[in-house]
Amino acid sequence: MAAFPFDYTLPPNLIAQQPAEPRDHARLFVARRRDRSITHHRFVELPNLLAPGDLLVLNDTRVVPARLLGKRAATGGRWEGLFLRQFPDATWEMLCQTRGRLQPGERILVEPGSLVLQLLATLPGGRWHVRPLAEGGTIELLEKYGQIPLPPYIRKGMANDKDRERYQTVYAREPGAVAAPTAGLHFTPRVFEQLHERGIPWAFVTLHVGLDTFRPVSAERLEEHTIHGERYAVASGAWERIRAAERVLAVGTTTVRVLETLARGGPLEGRTELFITPGFEFARVDALVTNFHLPRSTLLALVMAFAGVEETRRLYRLAVEERYRFYSFGDAMLLL
Repeated sequence: MAAFPFDYTLPPNLIAQQPAEPRDHARLFVARRRDRSITHHRFVELPNLLAPGDLLVLNDTRVVPARLLGKRAATGGRWEGLFLRQFPDATWEMLCQTRGRLQPGERILVEPGSLVLQLLATLPGGRWHVRPLAEGGTIELLEKYGQIPLPPYIRKGMANDKDRERYQTVYAREPGAVAAPTAGLHFTPRVFEQLHERGIPWAFVTLHVGLDTFRPVSAERLEEHTIHGERYAVASGAWERIRAAERVLAVGTTTVRVLETLARGGPLEGRTELFITPGFEFARVDALVTNFHLPRSTLLALVMAFAGVEETRRLYRLAVEERYRFYSFGDAMLLL
């Protein structure tokens, strides 16, 4: 594949700057692959679009306050870092930005507070191996010193606890992600109650969303892009239910990556580097709920693989014409 097979230009006013209120009043663009029909709904109507025998699978990861601000101890220069993951020895992998060149051995003074980070070694792609010099576990330190990282296209910050909680799914419970699994942001207790009333069950998997949510595909050829591994875990009982389901509806591209990793013999817990691109053979995902994604993103490549390149072109063109809201706080698409 010589280049990214589908790119598009989006009017800036269609980039959602704040979520729908209530959550389940986001719009829902429904595309049926069998006959290419399109219908338009609100997300709260999702249960009525499904049938007994369907199983929803959702990613229950929780976003951690992974964005840290501080200064370089030696120069006083401003520094910003994004926590990506913890290594087995409790050191961290981070994405770091500052003016000038960072050096191994440097110390970073995180503000506000007393957290000191020591830079150990460079890693590919602007990342660093870092040791936190403070008492406490990783999640405890991030909760104390960090901020929730918002995508750069959302201009409004998160001023209070309500804002921060709005960037979590209502079922988030396993801390570790640096970005929300945004397809799940539309679910509410009311939607789950209606699913229950219709006899439509659900199950949870965990994938901690990582660096590639922020990183566009820049390689000349799509297959040359390297996707960074992300940690996942699935309970054995949940996987047995998923394997046995008549039809599996994955909520979000991160859920798809977990399910297709396991369907190819992956362990119930580990890291996945599965990069889903056009031509991929889906083994366990039959339908997909997803948001509208950034151009040249791995998430858009996955949607193209599921719906087809030309069909994705058509669906995105219609979504723009219908003034759907795009990206993390935007509307949703249901691919049946």
